[in-house]
Amino acid sequence: MNNTAYEQLTGIWTRLHHFQHLQSIAGWDQAAMMPSKGSTARANAMAEMEGLLHRMRTDPKLAELLRRAAGEDIDPFARANLGEIRREWLSANALPQALVEKLSLAGARCEHAWRAQRPANDWASFLANFREVLKLGREVAQRLADETGLAPYDALMDQYEPGTTSAEVDRVFVDLQQWLPGLVAQVRERQARDAVIDAVGPFPKATQRALSLDVMTLLGFDFDGGRLDESAHPFSGGVPEDTRLTTRYREDDLMQSLMGTIHETGHARYEQNLPRVWLGQPVAQARSMGIHESQSLAFEMQLGRGRAFAGLLAPLLRRHFGDQPAFEPGNLHRLMTRVVPGFVRVDADELTYPAHVILRYGIEKQLIAGSIEADDIPALWDEGMQSLLGIDTRGNYRDGCLQDVHWTHGAFGYFPCYTLGAMYAAQWFAAIRRLHPDLDARIARGDLAPAFDWLREHIWLQGSRWSTAELATRASGETLNPQHLRRHLEARYLG
Repeated sequence: MNNTAYEQLTGIWTRLHHFQHLQSIAGWDQAAMMPSKGSTARANAMAEMEGLLHRMRTDPKLAELLRRAAGEDIDPFARANLGEIRREWLSANALPQALVEKLSLAGARCEHAWRAQRPANDWASFLANFREVLKLGREVAQRLADETGLAPYDALMDQYEPGTTSAEVDRVFVDLQQWLPGLVAQVRERQARDAVIDAVGPFPKATQRALSLDVMTLLGFDFDGGRLDESAHPFSGGVPEDTRLTTRYREDDLMQSLMGTIHETGHARYEQNLPRVWLGQPVAQARSMGIHESQSLAFEMQLGRGRAFAGLLAPLLRRHFGDQPAFEPGNLHRLMTRVVPGFVRVDADELTYPAHVILRYGIEKQLIAGSIEADDIPALWDEGMQSLLGIDTRGNYRDGCLQDVHWTHGAFGYFPCYTLGAMYAAQWFAAIRRLHPDLDARIARGDLAPAFDWLREHIWLQGSRWSTAELATRASGETLNPQHLRRHLEARYLG
């Protein structure tokens, strides 16, 4: 029997972890395997689970347990865990159970319908469900703001990136917008002189899947603790003990699934290497979604699109798709680093990707503030894509404002994490290169241990023990420094 207040709290949070395990696998199945006629029943079941978890986190007895635990003699790691428990408790108590269940149901309906509405380019039908999601999202934002003292959008973002405010994101993004367009133009002018050979398809889905599994093996994914499937939008889910990845395939485009799989494998390896001794406690969870994205982008951008890694991919591509000129390592690297502004965020190249994030961030901030409504999104989207990337998206909802899944279930405040993650990823690899100046030569020989060992020690095994700022300082010697991303991009594309 648990005696101390802290031990009673950890017992409750272990039970929460077990329920969240089931919830996560049900969510993965909903996106990857569930037949369409199961959507209503699954939505009701998921809302019921959300209500159960919310009741556990808001049990009145927790207040007294937290008060008593604060005065108990516990070690520093446990003290950090108690802080994370208290943070979850405060957030949960800001929201009534009815609101939590309503948002879960509305999000499930919106996301399920979106799967058919996106390919049909049906923005009008999407709006019918999305207006309710937005209404509930605004209520969540206001209630969290009332609890935390933050602005409503900042209160939402704090759920994904604790301690970061929109003022900080604005500062970073304004700086990015000052130098990135010029760099994109300079690189595109240079690349216009390069001869690049495209891979010749078709690329059967089954063969792409086999390639994905080989690449995941190369990247150290533990298949005894996870699996790869297909979904409308790539994601990584599950729990550390059972990580679930998805990708999506196009038989005329090999690179989409390849780079998507590498990206999601970065997420999965973080999850698979979180501190197991504390599993089930919030201190053993990923520090933030920005740090999570730093792992996927460390894999996809820093490692996966590097010249040395192209030499490792080339023989795998030949094995699965035959020996064609496109798979010569130098050409393959040019393919993976080709800068071409496009419609779709998840398919974007390394240089233009931040523009997609800046666009969504600006729109969702205004949505939560109430200065625009859902009906205003397409016009703002068209204007932003033209301004940021010179692309005309008018009337193209499928590859425009319907392309992402995040807003369908009310995940407002998430998008900044992608570009913050790219900045952290560049910062991590700058630190790794200081420690291993021969990193690229070792990668070319198939030795990925220097990168993976550093990430495991400095990021994965730390879980949520430290704040994001302290984690970054302990890992790399400084808090977030966006200049590492600029140096990385200039070295790769102009060096």
